[in-house]
Amino acid sequence: MANNLTPKNMALRVERYDYRLVFSKKGRARFISHLDMMRTFSRIFKRARIPVWYTQGFNPRLYIMFPLALPLGTESDVEIMDISLTERMDSDELMTRINSAMPEGLSINKVTEPAMDHKDIAASQYNIRFKLKNDKDTCGLFKDYLSQDRINVKKRSKKKGLIDIDIKPDVKLLSIKEDDGFAVADLILPSGNDKNINTSVLMDGFKEYAGEEFEQIYTTRTKIITKTGENFT
Repeated sequence: MANNLTPKNMALRVERYDYRLVFSKKGRARFISHLDMMRTFSRIFKRARIPVWYTQGFNPRLYIMFPLALPLGTESDVEIMDISLTERMDSDELMTRINSAMPEGLSINKVTEPAMDHKDIAASQYNIRFKLKNDKDTCGLFKDYLSQDRINVKKRSKKKGLIDIDIKPDVKLLSIKEDDGFAVADLILPSGNDKNINTSVLMDGFKEYAGEEFEQIYTTRTKIITKTGENFT
């Protein structure tokens, strides 16, 4: 009778080896949505013949973990993806094989074994290059925007829809300069489990403050930062 109680999927259990991939997302690839990234990498791993590990049970699925969702249209130097394999692979070989199957705009830059937990992530650093229409002083207006006592913006809440919040305490401006009519800002925003503010919330608030649409805007995530101030990658 004991054998009849053994789960049918017990024999499917296999060894798994965990890897953390740091990749860049540039150009046209910045328009691949977070959900589509899962499908994209699933096809990449098949083309590259990577021995990926699947979850067990009645509906096995490819194990891929993205700890931070990137807003659509944002580029990144430091996206993170955790995967598991059914056999151990050399990091350089794994990176080479995946990159050989990557579409334009996606590139693996580093492969390691996971050292820190996703819960250690606290913030992200961004470089934002932007310009308002009608030759407005974009750089000066953005400085005025951030110098307000409060920076009230609308943020979507899971329970209450759009709510008004003050993000003034959450924006850390590292530098800002003018470059050929563009404002170029480096800043840090929270992006951990406790609080997450993406750049679109900040920049939509600035657009409303300035009363003008953007002529151009390019946003790039350049660093992921832990609660202790370390570089997560």
